[in-house]
Amino acid sequence: MKIGILALQGAFIEHEKILKSLGADCVEIRQLSDLEGIQGLVLPGGESTVQGQLLRKLNLLEPIQKMISDGLPVLATCAGLILLSEHLESDETTHLATLPVTTKRNAYGRQLGSFTTAAPMKYVGEIPMVFIRAPYIESADNGVEVLATVDEHIVAVKYQNQLGLSFHPELTEDNHIHQYFLDMVASRI
Repeated sequence: MKIGILALQGAFIEHEKILKSLGADCVEIRQLSDLEGIQGLVLPGGESTVQGQLLRKLNLLEPIQKMISDGLPVLATCAGLILLSEHLESDETTHLATLPVTTKRNAYGRQLGSFTTAAPMKYVGEIPMVFIRAPYIESADNGVEVLATVDEHIVAVKYQNQLGLSFHPELTEDNHIHQYFLDMVASRI
């Protein structure tokens, strides 16, 4: 199973290590040719504005958007969730816009507002969740399945082939979310 990991900026190495430990072949996505043959895609945390600009500059935005729209399974964490979101609260800018949700950026505040908790997530059970300058999902359209909430805020959703998380599963020792993502990929191929 070949998983592409957007490697323009952010916490992509941590995702790669977990996925490799689960038996996946990983390719770091930095240019258009890196997309060839991938069966799943990870959009990591980091700076969504920078990632969005680089996706456009490197002509990756539209091809990735089409691949996701055509059914490519994607795991998006923190900034990756912002890249996927169709709407951002108080921001007209969107990027891939394939996930029909409205997301609030930096919803938990700045770096000092970062925290770790544990909460149940549908399909994977109780898991640790690391929130760093994290967004949360303010609203989700029909067809979007809410998988987890923290303090009454939506922090994990699934929509068709897209898994969007406002937290960082790659920064914990728990690999259940990555395994669930690989299961999503396996069920498609």
